[in-house]
Amino acid sequence: MIDLYNSMMKRYIQFQPIVISDFEANEWQHPVHQHNHYELIYIKNGSGNHIINNIPVAYQKGNVFLIGPDDDHRFEIDEKTHFVYIKFTDIYIHQPEINSTGLQHLEYLIKSRETHFLGFSFNEDDQLVVENIIALISSLHKNMLQNEALIWIQILTLSHIMQRNMPEIKSSLQRSKDIQAIFCYLHKHIYHPQNLKASIMAAHFNLSEDYIGSYFKRNTGITLRQYIQDYRQNLIKKRMENGRFGLKQIAAEFGLTDESHVSKVLKKSI
Repeated sequence: MIDLYNSMMKRYIQFQPIVISDFEANEWQHPVHQHNHYELIYIKNGSGNHIINNIPVAYQKGNVFLIGPDDDHRFEIDEKTHFVYIKFTDIYIHQPEINSTGLQHLEYLIKSRETHFLGFSFNEDDQLVVENIIALISSLHKNMLQNEALIWIQILTLSHIMQRNMPEIKSSLQRSKDIQAIFCYLHKHIYHPQNLKASIMAAHFNLSEDYIGSYFKRNTGITLRQYIQDYRQNLIKKRMENGRFGLKQIAAEFGLTDESHVSKVLKKSI
């Protein structure tokens, strides 16, 4: 790990695809910092505040955080805390071993973290599963050379559990007009075009079909259609750059008509 300063902000640079850190702390030793990788942070024990982009978020035993390269963060520890850090780079996201379903869950979480600064809290059954997955990862990381692929499978499993526990996608009339909830909906259903029709979205959020488009434009500065187009195009470009996804496979994954439809999506200006 090499520490570099980016202007006034410390930036941690990671070259390995996956790094696991398992440690306890009474006081946080790191300054506010950013990094070039993603971090899944599990709170095994302890309590305090996680300061993410200057926003304090209370944490306690069992919480999970997902931090990305553009986020700056630090911890304020109230009670001695046991952290498990699972750090992975973009390079690993499109490894040949990853399946499209696992990739979709992870892409959704990575995108959604930009609008949600919350620690994941799980229902009782999922909490037990998460604890066991973290324990397994902690055991496997003792021999990273042999177990890296197995650890990656556990990361994908965690992403699946985290997605279904996203607080913003749980039913709530109070959140129905929250732009963050709309972003979550778009990121979750980008692979299912039928669910992105204005009429379907309006019904989901208890809004009129005419209102949802203007509401989105007013709060984001771009049209709903343009955002969907740009986001889908970006995901498809990543598939193409990887080199292992054919046009037919991409068309099927994103609910597009055929290979020519994929080509048309890619040709549209951003």
